[in-house]
Amino acid sequence: MTLVTAGGAGAERASNHTAFVVDQLGRAIVAGEYPAETMIPLDPDLCEMFGVSRTVVREAKKTLIAKGMIQSKAKVGTHVRAADGWNMFDEDVLRWHATARNPTRFFEELYEIRMIFEPAAAAQAAGRVNQVDLDALHAICDRLAAADTPTEFALADYAFHKQVLRLSGNRFLQSLGDLVQTALYSLFMAEHIGDFADRRETVAQRHRAIVSAIASGAQTDARDAMSRVIHDGYTNVILRAPIPG
Repeated sequence: MTLVTAGGAGAERASNHTAFVVDQLGRAIVAGEYPAETMIPLDPDLCEMFGVSRTVVREAKKTLIAKGMIQSKAKVGTHVRAADGWNMFDEDVLRWHATARNPTRFFEELYEIRMIFEPAAAAQAAGRVNQVDLDALHAICDRLAAADTPTEFALADYAFHKQVLRLSGNRFLQSLGDLVQTALYSLFMAEHIGDFADRRETVAQRHRAIVSAIASGAQTDARDAMSRVIHDGYTNVILRAPIPG
């Protein structure tokens, strides 16, 4: 298959094919189909495998190199780097992990990092918000309680945590939150949150506890309330344990 890689529709097609190859190779690497230190197929083989040009393959490899997933050496080839060298804050890398067949360890790590910075963000927001901010958080809690579908439930949860991170006033926290919440949304949709209707009011109430603590300026209470929500989400979605009463 020959691609036109310059100008108009041809450039767009080349870009789409590059994204496809990046996605397929990235998923395969995360899934362990190409373990660390093993070589990925040679360029001609990749061209045949995906039906694309060498230009597309080279651009795809450049993208994966930038994500820290592969390394190319002259006269040696391209091998997969160890997982501890991957850019775990890259949105594609997060998405590939979130949709992997067995993402348990990844979500354990995600839980750990959320417990480090999201409670801190809630504490930062405490006492710094105005009534408009509080009304917006309460409205999101109402959306959680009234969600008719898993998608609505997941989007409301995503919106709440993103809003708290924004209200922290710390741009680093906001950037981290965007990436982590992208992965969480992928998890929610992968698992379908089958029991969301039974627990949505409980989840909403625990989010309201965060809002109350933020409104009163109680940093410790805000930190604790956020920690509890994150832990509940972990036990329910990952471990499938019921929320304690």
